[in-house]
This record gives sequence, structure tokens and C-alpha cells, in this order.
Amino acid sequence: MDVALFSADFAGHWWLPLQQFMQQGGQVLWWLAAIVLLCWMLVTERLLYLAFTYPKEKQQWLDQWRARGDQTSWYAHAIRAGWLNEAHLSLSQNLNIIKVLVAICPMLGLLGTVTGMISVFDVMASQGSSQPKLMASGISLATLPTMAGMVAALAGMFVHARLAKACKMREQKLEKLLRSQ
Repeated sequence: MDVALFSADFAGHWWLPLQQFMQQGGQVLWWLAAIVLLCWMLVTERLLYLAFTYPKEKQQWLDQWRARGDQTSWYAHAIRAGWLNEAHLSLSQNLNIIKVLVAICPMLGLLGTVTGMISVFDVMASQGSSQPKLMASGISLATLPTMAGMVAALAGMFVHARLAKACKMREQKLEKLLRSQ
């Protein structure tokens, strides 16, 4: 089997239904897709940070703390507090942006509902309400963005909550490790 034929066939199987869905949902659905894409890029960045970068940073802080001869003075406690604050800032970076993007998703869905209903009312005003087929496209413009916005928001809320909890737990663990040394 030719690889080019396989890849073209595969692309046709997912791209055409996606394109039809986006056309049925209207312009707002494209904006929602952009917001969702940005949100998942930030989620991926956070996951990569937690998996690869943070463990190295944590080990550096622990090694520096263990190497200190003085761990009880006010100055040593200030250094430890500074590292904990730096860890907090590093761990919580982009979490608020993710939260805002998640909150935007249902609002964009609602915007899609409003624009879709305007389309339905426009058809009703110009053609009358006796032709339901003409109103169907406006109704899909109203319902698809709402559904997509809610699905994106639910998935985003779940992921944000899990990320926030994972970051908080790592922060608390680091604080315990630095206090017990």
C-alpha cells in the first residue's frame, strides 16, 4: 500500500467531517477552536514542565539547601522562603491563563447561540416560519457552538483542577523536604 495514498485517505476521514461540523457551527466555532487549541498548548506546556523541568529545579534547590552549613539562621530561612516562592511562581505559571481560557469557552458557545438565533429570526422575517428547512441551518448555528463550548469547558475545568492540585502537592512536598533537612 502506498504511504501517500494511505495518508491522503486518512486525512480525508477526519478532515471532512471536522470541516462540515465547523461550517454547521459558524464562525464562532472557529474562534472556540482557537481558544481550545491555545488552552491545550498551555496544558501541554505545564505537563512537560512538571515531568521534566520541575524535578531538576527541585533537585537543585534540595542540593543547595543540603550544601548549606547554616540552615537555622534568619538568613537561611529567608533563602528557603525565596526558593519556595520561586517554586510557587514556576509551578503556577500559566494556570490562571488556562482558567480564563476555560471560562471563555462557554461564553463563546453562548455567543454562537445568539448569532444562530439571529440567523433563525432573519430567515423567519424574510421567508416566513412555514419553511423549517431554512431555519434548520440557523438552529444548528445556535446549538453546535453551545455544545462545543460546554464540552471544551468541562474538559478544561477537569484538566485545570488536576494541574492545580498536582502543582500544589509538589509545592507542599518541596516545602516539607526543605524543612526536614
